[in-house]
Amino acid sequence: MSRYFAPTTAAEAAALLAEHEGARVVAGGTDLVVAARGGKHRMPEVLIAIHGATDLASLVENEDGLRLGALTSHAWIERSPLIGSHWSALADASALVGSPATRANGTLGGNLMNASPAMDTGAPLLVFEADVELLSLRGTRTVPVADLLAGPGRTTAEPDELLTSVRLPDLPPATGSAYVRLEHRRAMEIAVVGAAALVTLGDDGRVANSRIALSAAAPTCVRAREAEDLLRGLRPDCASFRDAAALATGAVQPITDVRASARYRRAMISVVVSRALAVAVARAAGTDIAVPANRNLPTVTAGSTG
Repeated sequence: MSRYFAPTTAAEAAALLAEHEGARVVAGGTDLVVAARGGKHRMPEVLIAIHGATDLASLVENEDGLRLGALTSHAWIERSPLIGSHWSALADASALVGSPATRANGTLGGNLMNASPAMDTGAPLLVFEADVELLSLRGTRTVPVADLLAGPGRTTAEPDELLTSVRLPDLPPATGSAYVRLEHRRAMEIAVVGAAALVTLGDDGRVANSRIALSAAAPTCVRAREAEDLLRGLRPDCASFRDAAALATGAVQPITDVRASARYRRAMISVVVSRALAVAVARAAGTDIAVPANRNLPTVTAGSTG
């Protein structure tokens, strides 16, 4: 690294991005050195540290939902009564990121722009149909999170664009959400597979709307739309959860890597989807229950997957 800048506003950061080709923006910096040491990315020649840009730490609540500044930390999201009561899946996910130190320093904007397929916040943001605001000297534009994520470590943001905020749309009554992941340990872990679910119940107790998204199961976090469509109009019971989970499993082609085989991931997608749906339905019905522990999931046996 040869140059370091610490802008105090988003506009100043955007100007620096436009001036210095190849500059890297960093906020909490929880992945910067780790990625460099692991050979994933070289340390940038120009580093723009935005932790002092106070306008990126704003929070705006209105009738349309909630807008979180890009510098909002995972620790804040985890502890926020507002997030926990209205957008529970995001609180579930933020509570699982790294360690307490990681959550205190790591930011929602940084998590999105790193664009890991195994990111915990990605699937919840997809089921909320959240969008982001990108700033450059050309102005601002709004992009759905689903369109921002382009592949492992890649987004559709232009090199001179700065992510400034994330918007969570308001949700209808009788809506609950949850995020569940499979992990090998409870701290400093990356999801083996993860699932976020959102369910809105109708007056008759049936599923009026549902959304399901998966992490660590494809090159990006993805929606399982066929599974969502199946659930609408059904009673929210174990049978409907099982059928939806089977469709979600068939919607992705997970890879084999050091954390798990593709076969194991396919089997466990069904488990985490079913659990996320069960918690989301309970919350939609007004029962605040904890997300179940995700270690020691069922062992995969021969013939148990297609």
